[in-house]
Amino acid sequence: RKTMKSLRFISAEAFVSNAEFARRSLGAVAHDLFPLLFKASYLLEQGEVIHDLVENWPLFDFNMGKLLGATLDYQEDLSHRTCSVCLESCLTGLRDYVLNQSSPYMKKLKVVDLTGIKDVEVQFCKCKKTMGRWARTQLLSKLCSELLVYLQQAQCNPGTFEISINVLIDLFVTERNYELVVQALLKKCSCPLKICCVAFRSDNLTLQKFFYIIKLTDPSLLRKLEIVHNVHLEMEHLEMLFSSIHFPELMSLTLPARTFNVRRFTATDEQMLSNIGEKMGEMTQLTELSMSFSILTGRIQKLLSPLKTPLKMLDVSNCSLNHADMAYLANSFHANHLEALDLSGHDIPELYPSTFFKLLSHCSSVLRSLTLEDCNIQDTHVNMLILGLSPCQKLQEFKFIGNPLSSQALKHLFTFLCELPMLKNVEFPVPRDCYPVGITYPIDDASLCRFDHQKYERVAEELNLILLQANREDVKASTPLFGSYDAAVQETNNELGAYLIKSFKETLEKFTTSFNKMS
Repeated sequence: RKTMKSLRFISAEAFVSNAEFARRSLGAVAHDLFPLLFKASYLLEQGEVIHDLVENWPLFDFNMGKLLGATLDYQEDLSHRTCSVCLESCLTGLRDYVLNQSSPYMKKLKVVDLTGIKDVEVQFCKCKKTMGRWARTQLLSKLCSELLVYLQQAQCNPGTFEISINVLIDLFVTERNYELVVQALLKKCSCPLKICCVAFRSDNLTLQKFFYIIKLTDPSLLRKLEIVHNVHLEMEHLEMLFSSIHFPELMSLTLPARTFNVRRFTATDEQMLSNIGEKMGEMTQLTELSMSFSILTGRIQKLLSPLKTPLKMLDVSNCSLNHADMAYLANSFHANHLEALDLSGHDIPELYPSTFFKLLSHCSSVLRSLTLEDCNIQDTHVNMLILGLSPCQKLQEFKFIGNPLSSQALKHLFTFLCELPMLKNVEFPVPRDCYPVGITYPIDDASLCRFDHQKYERVAEELNLILLQANREDVKASTPLFGSYDAAVQETNNELGAYLIKSFKETLEKFTTSFNKMS
């Protein structure tokens, strides 16, 4: 469906479509037209025009989310287009804004906000080349370092050194771009472009490097902290982190797998867990918490009860929760505020069916996303599930991959899902009857793809037909066998793959050495 454009926007497109003419004429353009021309240039991927617009930006702020979002002139939101041509032109234009001494406009720019850019799976830009969060981190750090070197070597206008622009960005740091980012952060005070880290994601970093760079980011500004995958953070390191650094603005926290393991807890560990809970309680803005693949049996209350602000997002997938944990969640003050909940990897029907449905009823008025993957939900549980989901009228996303449901049960469930007015995304399992008889759940990776693909395609068509007949073409239904799309993982999978191979090789070498010694 084409989005309507105002005559102003159509005129702006016509103006920027001739790049040479547009660049030559910018000096005569009114200040308040720059945002309009920027969005038109971004839509048409006019890199040179984008560069010059930013280089001569006449306003106090430059907010990518607002500039590319829905406007009266053009309702379509372009903030999910991470077009490499457009973003590189944008950032180099920002560098040249500092260096350009002949611009006809007085330099007013104080704040650049790059945090509104959204990384998504499907790109609509013509060049089909994206610039993800990691690459944006890399390029901005590189430009800041180069800018500082140039200013130190060249004869610049004294006014250039008085320019001070806060650049708000979501940083993504791995081993590969670590040194470059560290150098940019260390020289922040001297550089006219000052990196202000609002969200920080680290992967494939040693603990020593992580602790060093997190202090450089100015943690007092951080709203989101993601420590994932190959950062080997355990409970004692987390306590050290929270004891040495304060995060007053932190709203969202993601911890790596195996941060907690209560099976090997000592009295000291219990105290450590209490300390972590208390420190999280001091983070009065914290509303999103993800700690999947930790073992937290019987300790959820100890960790979450000190929180003074109710959680809106909770991911405790594969955390070995017991009945006491679920009872706490169902009766806690968090329950009425949960907009996103992930309880994957727990045998809900067997362990705590009534407590789970109590939790679901408490959060039903606000719940937007529910993930119940590998939860042993079978055909006999579908009617109860429908009953529990019926009040969830704001549900936008429901993921239940890995459950042993038959084709018939899925059709029954889909017929109900059509009635949820806000639903947009469903991730459903390969039907049990598409797998060989005797398949056991959860299905191991080796057997995951060994199903009747033709039969699956027929069932998927029937499920989509149910949506179509109910006029719910707006609902996307899919079966991502190896998990949902993750833009950050997708962007750095080569580096992570190399790291895993290296780790495997080192482990093999240690094993061989030990074996030879024994021999």
